[in-house]
Amino acid sequence: METIEKNQTYTVTIDDLTHEGLGVAHIDRFPIFIENALPDEEVEILIVKTGKKFAYGKVLNRMNESSNRTPVKNMDLLRSGIAPISHMKYEYQLEFKQEQVKRVMNKIAHMPEVPVMSTIGMDEPYAYRNKAQIPVRKLDEQLATGFYRKNSHELLPIEDYFIQDPEIDKAIVVVRDILRRFKIKPYNEEENTGFMRHIVIRRAHYSHEMMVILVTRTAKFFQAHRIAEAIQAELPEVVSVVQNVNSEKTNVIMGKEEILIAGKESIQDQLLGKTYRISPQSFYQVNTKQAEVLYQTAIDFAQLTPEDVVIDAYCGIGTIGLSFADKVKHVYGVEIVPQAIEDAKFNAEINGVTNVTYQIGKAEKVMKQWAQLGIQPNVIFVDPPRKGLAEEFIVASAELNPDRIIYISCNPATLARDLERFGELGYQTEKVQPVDLFPQTYHIEAVVLLTKAV
Repeated sequence: METIEKNQTYTVTIDDLTHEGLGVAHIDRFPIFIENALPDEEVEILIVKTGKKFAYGKVLNRMNESSNRTPVKNMDLLRSGIAPISHMKYEYQLEFKQEQVKRVMNKIAHMPEVPVMSTIGMDEPYAYRNKAQIPVRKLDEQLATGFYRKNSHELLPIEDYFIQDPEIDKAIVVVRDILRRFKIKPYNEEENTGFMRHIVIRRAHYSHEMMVILVTRTAKFFQAHRIAEAIQAELPEVVSVVQNVNSEKTNVIMGKEEILIAGKESIQDQLLGKTYRISPQSFYQVNTKQAEVLYQTAIDFAQLTPEDVVIDAYCGIGTIGLSFADKVKHVYGVEIVPQAIEDAKFNAEINGVTNVTYQIGKAEKVMKQWAQLGIQPNVIFVDPPRKGLAEEFIVASAELNPDRIIYISCNPATLARDLERFGELGYQTEKVQPVDLFPQTYHIEAVVLLTKAV
């Protein structure tokens, strides 16, 4: 077997893609992962990193181009991981994502027979993100914004992020220039010094209300009000300017302390005709139009009736449960984040929804409490984070014996693992519908219908 060495060049043919969209080539069955390479392309590569079981390569020359390739708008979008599959035609991105779900349904869930439908995409698969989290660092002796090169701490100065709302992109530059005028010191992450760590901007898709969150290393912010005045003067859509304090030496973007500098503490937006309050740290899907598609798909799968009692687990600020509350008898929402439950209660109130009950706590514990009170759900909706469901939650759900479980997932691998476990507890996976909430990236959401086996 040929030894693959760093800094050596090789000519290879791409034969597959990883779940992250990297091209895969083999030399004597040894896998090499290559950015910006598609199946059937013959490429000359430079080996940039080697390991015992695989290596990473970089394309030097392309002998031929795949018919699924499209020109990349800006190579920094690939280098930073902002849009890591933007070299794929969009139709091919959708096929790639469907294939990723099929693979895990086969290899992890061991359910090759379950239908995985074609991915639901967007008419305009760009400019969709309603939230940006942009690092602030020193570059060329001045405060700069941009995004990190993948696997590094090198800031790439980017102004057009392609997948973000263009109004957010403009706002980042405006806020950056205001911070420069006020001579604000950018953060130095190696030394944990400096002041301004991140600019976080949220813009409501329908209301266009904008929130600017300035993440600082320390709480003292001497020119905060003058900076907020300047931001609101130059960006009329900004109705909220918040300081978030994060003094830890960490990769976590936001800290726990928040100080309202100007305007309101939250913004409002609409989703499937309902209005929602969005606080600085609220979870709110970053692609509003596709979130409506995702939630409507979940609602359709559930085949809800006016007599149904529904549990909305991991309910967040209530977006899923409130979307279908008028179709059912009662909705019980549970969430571990106290602020999210406050927002959910507020959102129910402003939408005039009275048949909902919200409780703070771990879903598996709260559901057992509800069971002791005689609450018997017909349907459980669950929308967990990327790590998927805890074993305790899966067992608690099955013990409640609902007719249907609707699983909304943002990670196909943990979804497949959990579906296998549900199968062992008597719940059959009927169908899987991938939905593309994150065009130009390898992330994929999926909605799954599980029914109680007869």
